[in-house]
Amino acid sequence: MHSSNFRTTYKEFLKIDFPRIPFPTDSVIFWKLVKFGGQLREFHLFKAPTLESFITQYPIEGGNEVRKVLYKEGRVFINETQYFAGVPEVVWNFYIGGYQPAQKWLKDRKDQELSFEDICHYQKIIVALMETDRVMKNIDQVKFI
Repeated sequence: MHSSNFRTTYKEFLKIDFPRIPFPTDSVIFWKLVKFGGQLREFHLFKAPTLESFITQYPIEGGNEVRKVLYKEGRVFINETQYFAGVPEVVWNFYIGGYQPAQKWLKDRKDQELSFEDICHYQKIIVALMETDRVMKNIDQVKFI
């Protein structure tokens, strides 16, 4: 399901029915996909230790109130002065299902003050999305369809 090749191949079928999941006949391919699936599960459930290694910074102190969310040159502004720095564009525009989690999470907190835990959580989201993108690219290298 996290393979762009899979989604392209079964695009029309996915619109009208439950997904067809091809089963790899080669055990080496199967176990590669199992490994990638395990990694994705760890990222999406926030269990992976790598999520603690933030790739972003939150350099400006202030009220931490989310007013207007704006992405500009690797920075995600939550108000006029405060921002998360080092957010890759691929992560900002990344879709899971029908929404963009890096954008939606902040927009859902409009007019709220972010706590220290919220700021750390958002930075984990960014790492999880970056790692998801990396694993998806690895999955696309495996020829199973």
